[in-house]
Amino acid sequence: MVRSQTTRNMARPVQADPEPSLSERVTLTRERETLLITLYAKGEESRLRDSLLNDRFAASAVRRIDYDFRKLGVSRDDMIALAMRAHIFDGWTSDFIMRHPDATVLHLGCGLDSRVFRIDPPLSVRWFDLDYPEVVALRRRLYPERQGYTLIGSPVTESGWLDDVPSGRPTMIIAEGLLMYLRPDAVPRLIKRLVAHFGHGELAFDAFSPFGLWLVSHHRAVRATGATLLWSIDEPRELEDRIPGLKLRNDLTAYDPRGYDPAQIARMSWPARLTVLFLSAFPPLGRMGRLLRYQF
Repeated sequence: MVRSQTTRNMARPVQADPEPSLSERVTLTRERETLLITLYAKGEESRLRDSLLNDRFAASAVRRIDYDFRKLGVSRDDMIALAMRAHIFDGWTSDFIMRHPDATVLHLGCGLDSRVFRIDPPLSVRWFDLDYPEVVALRRRLYPERQGYTLIGSPVTESGWLDDVPSGRPTMIIAEGLLMYLRPDAVPRLIKRLVAHFGHGELAFDAFSPFGLWLVSHHRAVRATGATLLWSIDEPRELEDRIPGLKLRNDLTAYDPRGYDPAQIARMSWPARLTVLFLSAFPPLGRMGRLLRYQF
């Protein structure tokens, strides 16, 4: 049975180890360092009384890493927003597994996300997490092994790693917080390779419009890492024209009520809630950021 957080979870907050027995020093920089933004947001959101994710693995990893997270300036609103994004990707992945219990799941640019543990897929599912070798090495020190789960250490833009992921099964591909860091020409090329290799499945990722990309690149947490954001998209259906067999299934704009739980938005500060109302009132602004799911 797939155990996922597909409804609002009002369980007690995660209790991380009070005194972690190990301390992992990290020296990640630029784009690699941004994975600490999402880890910290998910881990600290999981320690809130009204947590959505209740992710004990992320909470424990944050406490074990020797890093000054304060320099990222991640606010409570950021924690809630990133937890909401993860929750939607978790739901899409769980939905795919429910329909395809023999699925392959491929998580690109996994960073230190603990999605495989949050969803806890059945043993019939083969799950692959991919990221840079140094990130994979850190994951091995922070997270336990599990049956049916494979880590691959490689840049996503290299071609050889795909040979390690077998085709022939329905495949769910997740690229959360990844594609905007790739060169514009690399994104459609990567998606073409994935579609050609797997043949049947779904692809889910987040994306920004050019203006949205500019705004995010000036967010205090991103600026603290020195990361550069490169890829944006105005019209999600343009990928259908460029990649045969790809079809848009879900297009959720920023805080779209079709995907985002209003009860979660109510957890935010009043300035953040006013921003959400403003984005809802002016759809073009809401399209600055999107969560997209395609089938192929």
